[in-house]
Order: sequence, then structure tokens, then C-alpha cells
Amino acid sequence: MKLGGLIRHRRTIVGVGALALVATFGATACGSDDSTSDSASSASTSSLPSEPASGEPIKIGFVSPEGGAAVSIPEYRQGAEAAVQYVNNNAGGLAGRPIELVVCKQQEEPTSATKCANELVEKKVAAVLSPGTSMGQVIVPIISGAKIPYVTLNAVSPIELTSPDVAALSAGLPGTLTAMASGAKDKGMKSVTLFASDGGGMGNVITQMGTPVFGAYGVDLKVVPLPLGVPDPTPMVSAGLSEKPDGVSIIADAATCAGVLKAVQTADPNVEKILIPTCLDPNVTKVIGLDAVKGNVGITATDYLSDNPDSVLYRSVLGQYAPDLSITGAGASGYQVLLGFVRTAGGVQGDVTPASLGAAIKAAKDVEMPAGGGITVTCNGKAFPQMPALCSSQMLYGTVNDEGVPVDLKLAGQQPAA
Repeated sequence: MKLGGLIRHRRTIVGVGALALVATFGATACGSDDSTSDSASSASTSSLPSEPASGEPIKIGFVSPEGGAAVSIPEYRQGAEAAVQYVNNNAGGLAGRPIELVVCKQQEEPTSATKCANELVEKKVAAVLSPGTSMGQVIVPIISGAKIPYVTLNAVSPIELTSPDVAALSAGLPGTLTAMASGAKDKGMKSVTLFASDGGGMGNVITQMGTPVFGAYGVDLKVVPLPLGVPDPTPMVSAGLSEKPDGVSIIADAATCAGVLKAVQTADPNVEKILIPTCLDPNVTKVIGLDAVKGNVGITATDYLSDNPDSVLYRSVLGQYAPDLSITGAGASGYQVLLGFVRTAGGVQGDVTPASLGAAIKAAKDVEMPAGGGITVTCNGKAFPQMPALCSSQMLYGTVNDEGVPVDLKLAGQQPAA
């Protein structure tokens, strides 16, 4: 069984705001591409039951960011394809019928994204899935205009967060901030300084959203905005550390994470850190060293390594249908959005149509997030009313191990009453 980070074709998504960076938490992984760790090789798996689907396949669209000059993440698709094999061969399909995954590859730019969305409409798919894209503003209006439900794991654009036609399975920025605050409280912190890339005024958004969240846990939050692409954040880091916070965190791309963490290690190497997956990317840990992150708090939406039954299932599916795919890599996001869709839409009634699937998703309550460590999904718009597409308010946090993976995970955030 392979443990590793994003395969070498992964590139940084350029030009999206801090919210987009947070929303990719499920897509960022830890470790190195070519290593196999003891914890991964010893993680339990199980045999899969035989319960094949039958009947006419249901066409489900899948938007895959592949082949772009800036972004290419084929692992998303590969994880989803493994999940489809499991659903069709071992889990009885969707409403008893097999899924035909209609993949459309787009290069994270408007022309290919528009072409992709139109192609999926023309092919009459019953739903469209996306593990995460910066092109939601382009894709969603086309898909929603055709009255086709759109399900994403990681909502990035405003329309993905607010549209009634979108179901975003993960908790995004609100869940990340809640997990950060929970981890800070567990560590006994009374103050945290958060360094945030400030594209689109996200520093102010994080301040407004995060201050009351951290305050509810008895932790003072100070947000230090960082200009996008800042070449050397050392002066801002030094200023942010001047008040001697108990902990620091970062919401930024991998390059900025590395720069901030290098500056933190120089100024105050012993300060506690709360790290989103982007800051645990192998491109970051190779720069700063795993010793700089080991033992600190890590935020995640995926329970890769525990013995929870749903995590065992995840590893078993990848072991059977995608054995070369890293279990802590980007493939997890493809797996989660595909199987998460099947679970939320599993109560579909009557003919399987875009309308009936959309209704089933909105009616689903407390659905277990695949490999989600106890995260549940309810897509009724109540998880975070300001962002009604979000289907969960929950996230995981744990201690970063010596491979850069959060373990001994705890659940942060409570789902509102359905």
C-alpha cells in the first residue's frame, strides 16, 4: 500500500483567493511520492463483498482538472474511478444501477472549463461532480442552467458556496477555522496569530469569521494579511510574532506556507503551529523539514490511516482498484466526492433523473462522509446559513506524525439539527 503526497504533476492553483486555498484541504496530501511508510503498509484493509449493480447505467459527469500548464491533478479522476468500480461491483450501484462516469478534463481556465460543462450537458448526465476547481463561476451556471445537480467536495467560488443548485460536501473555511480553534484549545493556547494570503480581501473575511469562532473556544485570534505572492514574508511574520502568541497558523498556498514557516522557525521555533494540508504538502516539508511540523496540530477532512470501518473501506477500495495511488494523496478527494454523492443520493425515489437526484441530495440527513472520521453531511442549507451550499460544519484535527500526516483525529464542529 502506497503512502505519498500529490503525484509530481500537481501544480499550484494560481490566482484564486485564500478561500480557494482552504477549500483544497481535501486535495492536499502529505509525505513523499516515492516512499512507503510503516504506518501505511501496516494500516488494515478488508475484502470487499460482491454486490454487482445491474440495469442501464446512470451517466454521472466528472470535472477533472487535467492537462493544464498550471494545474494537472489526474489523481482526482483515478480516485473517483476506483470508487465507481467499488460502487458498481461491490456496493449494489446507485438505486441498483451501475454508474457510468463521464469524465471531462479541463485545464483550470475559462475556455476549457466552458467547453467541458457544455459537453456534459450535451451528454445528458444526471449529475455533475467536482472534487474542487477554481472554475466554478464558469461551470456552475451552465450545469445549473440545464437543471442538473452539481456536487463538489471543496467549494471555492462564491456561486459554489451560495447556489441552491450546489451541494458542497465539505465544511470549507468555516469548518477549517472551527478545527483550528478546537486544536488551539486542546493545546491550551490563549492566543493565535493567523497569517493569511489576502487576495480579494480574504484577510478581512477570515478576521470577521474567525474571531467569534476562536473566541467561543476562549482563544484570541489575530489575523495578519499577506499580499498574494509575497516573496519574503519575514517582516510580517516578525511583526505577527511580536506579541508572543501561543500558536500560529497559516492560510495560504504552499510557497507562502513554506516562506512563513521558515520565518517562524527562525524567529520562534518552539511556537505551536496549526497547519492546514497545504502547509503539510511535501513541497513545504522538504523546505522546512518534517521536524518543524511533527507534533503540531494538523487539519484534515480525511481519515486516511485509522481503523475506523470507513477508513478501512477506503484503503481497501484503493488497494483493489487503484493500487498505485497514494492513500494520502489527491485521489482521496475523487473517492470522497464520488462515494459521498452516491450516499447522499442513495434515497432517490422513482426514475433516476437530475431532478430526483437533486431532491434526494437535499433530503439526505446525517450521511457519513466517506473516509471522513465521523464527519456527517446534511445538505439542507443549515450547516452554515451564510454559505447554504455547504453540507457540513465539521472537520478533523489531530497530531502531525513523523510523515506529515495528522493522526489520532478528533471531530470539530457540530452539525445543526436537520
